[in-house]
Amino acid sequence: MKKILSLILVLVLVLACAAGFSGCGGGGEAPPSGGDSAPTDDADTGGEPAGANEVVYIGVFEPASGDNGAGGKQETLGVQYANSVQPTVEINGVTYDVKLKIVDNESSNDKAASAAADLVSAGCSVVLGSYGSGVSIAGGPTFEAAGIPVVGITCTNPQVTEGNDYYFRICYLDPFQGTVLANYAFNELGIDKAYCLSKLGDDYSGGLVNYFVDAFEALGGTCIEATFPEGNSDFTSYIATAQNEGCGVFFSPVSTEAAQLIVDQADAQGMSMPILAGDTWDSNVILQAASGKNVNITVTTFYQEGGDPAFDAGVKEWINSDSANLSNNGGDDTIAAVTAMGYDAYFVALAAMQKAGSTDPADVMAALWDTTYDGVSGAIAFDEIGDAIRDVAYVKTANVETGAWDFVTVQGVE
Repeated sequence: MKKILSLILVLVLVLACAAGFSGCGGGGEAPPSGGDSAPTDDADTGGEPAGANEVVYIGVFEPASGDNGAGGKQETLGVQYANSVQPTVEINGVTYDVKLKIVDNESSNDKAASAAADLVSAGCSVVLGSYGSGVSIAGGPTFEAAGIPVVGITCTNPQVTEGNDYYFRICYLDPFQGTVLANYAFNELGIDKAYCLSKLGDDYSGGLVNYFVDAFEALGGTCIEATFPEGNSDFTSYIATAQNEGCGVFFSPVSTEAAQLIVDQADAQGMSMPILAGDTWDSNVILQAASGKNVNITVTTFYQEGGDPAFDAGVKEWINSDSANLSNNGGDDTIAAVTAMGYDAYFVALAAMQKAGSTDPADVMAALWDTTYDGVSGAIAFDEIGDAIRDVAYVKTANVETGAWDFVTVQGVE
């Protein structure tokens, strides 16, 4: 009996091993999922199939949750769409499959370093992001220490690149954007008193408000400044103060999460003064919040739908082709400027690797300084700090009846 039981046990083990080898294709880890996956924490959007091309990894350092999750998802969509358009790149005569490594930095300065470390561990040749200047500033030292270059997409605060040779960006900066908004309020709207509201401790909104105030007061205007704390959801007192003080414009370049609440409460309180904001408000999330309400919203941004018809048609088709893409874009196919910028950033990364003739991060970093690219958002080149050479912003207003952005003007600073 013992001999029979032993034979049965051996047979079971043999069959189990055979099944295991069959299920794993001869052993080893299964390849990661495909390149079109939605933004998720520590997502790996593709591995190297057996016998295929070499693989190069591009990191995507973006929020998919937290205050800036909505904008981060839309920025990531631009990178993913670009990857679907051109999933390979030829570098020094070798064809590489380009795979995206996506991490969620959770819109949190405290989580930025660990999210950045995940991309360092993943062996990325170059990283793109982040939506949100604060997390970009917080994650920067991790990338610098690892010698991995980062191309910021829409992180506009000057501190992102200051003192960090490994951080570049393709967007204009807040000193420029703040001045554009101040000029628009003072010269175009004829406003001489502004209420300026930012989030306490937020590098982006606090910095942009400071630059707006400096420019607006230099023109002869006056400003009332205020901040709100983390987790605040009641903006009625701020709106009431702006009205009682006789302000002509309400400037609050905050996250889309806070922006929706401000729009709702401004409408409920009958606030008639225009609302001005920067690029974070350029989102269909804001259009949806403003729909049917008595609000006047004007923003500065990086791209206006219609600027590149071929890109617009392609990305809309791609967004509508997948329910996850549609959900990550806020439920419709409105093109956010950050999506166009994410698209351009991907191709800037490819151009830098081709210029370097290498996927080694040090070589890519050295090549970035002289990399140029004609993108859907305009011509892209870098100055001696690694900042984009940009001198215009798009100004547009929310049409509360059509649920779309109406183009106003392209504006620079003299």
